[in-house]
Amino acid sequence: MPAWRNSWRPARLEEILPSGVVRCHLSPRNCTLKEGQNGFCGVRGNRGGCLVTMNYGKSVHITEETIETEAVNHYSPGERILSLGNIGCMLNCVFCQNWKTAQAKCVDDKDVHLYSPEDVVEIALRRNIRCLSWTYNDPVVWHEFVLDTAKLARQAGLINLYKSAFFISAEAIEELIPYIDIFSISVKSADPEFYKKYTSGWMDPVLDGCKRVFRAGRHVEVSNLMVTDISDSEESARRVVEWVLRELDSTVPLHFVRFHPDYKMRDTERTPVPRILRAREIALAMGVENVYVGNMYDTPWTNTYCRSCGSLLVERYGLNASVTGVDAFGKCLKCGRDSHVKLLPPSRPVPTTENPGPDLTEVRAMNWHGDVRGAHLQIVNSGSETAHAYYRRHAENAHDAAWRVLSLKGGEGYRVSVAKSRAEETGLEVAAQRGIHCLIHEVFDRAHFPTVPVDEGQAETDVTPLPVYQGKQVSIRAMKAQSGC
Repeated sequence: MPAWRNSWRPARLEEILPSGVVRCHLSPRNCTLKEGQNGFCGVRGNRGGCLVTMNYGKSVHITEETIETEAVNHYSPGERILSLGNIGCMLNCVFCQNWKTAQAKCVDDKDVHLYSPEDVVEIALRRNIRCLSWTYNDPVVWHEFVLDTAKLARQAGLINLYKSAFFISAEAIEELIPYIDIFSISVKSADPEFYKKYTSGWMDPVLDGCKRVFRAGRHVEVSNLMVTDISDSEESARRVVEWVLRELDSTVPLHFVRFHPDYKMRDTERTPVPRILRAREIALAMGVENVYVGNMYDTPWTNTYCRSCGSLLVERYGLNASVTGVDAFGKCLKCGRDSHVKLLPPSRPVPTTENPGPDLTEVRAMNWHGDVRGAHLQIVNSGSETAHAYYRRHAENAHDAAWRVLSLKGGEGYRVSVAKSRAEETGLEVAAQRGIHCLIHEVFDRAHFPTVPVDEGQAETDVTPLPVYQGKQVSIRAMKAQSGC
């Protein structure tokens, strides 16, 4: 048994039943558990006749990213965020992009790091990061830790972002609403049969939860992963759009996201780009005001444009954003129309240097290739004193002049995401002082949390990342025939 399972603490949303049985009301499953049993998620169980959580404070490596990583385009574009993911999930999607941590049975102790709520808030404040993002596998199963940390973060003036497939109970949502500012919700489909066949869940609680947080006045954005030959049809897109317009609002941003083959669904290909673009055209024609494409580069349809005059309001390349055409209130500078983009006051710039000095002991580089246009830099200071790491982007026969500076306390580890920021950029370079060790992880898409450094292997193609799931694969043709999709 992995070591991360050896400790637990009391969980919320517990119902005590006769004979030492407990019921968990965190998700719509309402798992009923006898002594020693674990729930569907693999991280909540019955111990001593009480409901417990086994993943409190147990996280994948905390990572600095940008808010666009979470399919959020209308809340402080380009904002640096601190992303926190954990282990386990309330769903088991056959196409899971984060299966190595989302499926508890696949979690390795080496990928689990321990943090307290105080640790998380201290890291964010020290690094001048204003937004905590609860993300990756799915924050639903981390309910107790999310609540404790989000409350503390709110007291410190930080913002909380919740990126989720939202298979969660109404009771749990009510506990989240007072502390979560932004909900980025992945609606897998507006077809109940899709949920039944491909996610191990059901659709109605997800859609009901979206409506609940929207009506509570929270900032909501919706994304739809278009899985090749399953949920990438025009009819599938129309059903999602109809639901958004009927139950939410035309101003809610909608993201159609490109899929990469992974987990139990590798006998296919990436979503063809024309199908993603067609979904966007349909949504705009039906009346959604802001429609975006995700996991795609070299397209203008990640930008934000004014719906009245067509002016460019926010320019994006990949996961990098620059606000160009709105005022401090989110109004178009040319015609005055409300863009429904919420802006925060400017933050302090990140530290940079033209010359990191001569005492560098480690220099590494990575080139973008195919659809691999991003990386996570994992940096660890093994010494006892503060030391520095540096990274910069490079283009053909040229480098950016400035190095971004990362200061790490003795014994501290940190991750930072770097995504391609312009068409001519070819890769990145990272350097470090004595005592600091750097690893580079390929990032395929914004949803993929990497667990294999490139030193330990790189994927032969840009279709499916490492590690590759070694279990049984599903037959897409058979599943489609069985479900009638």
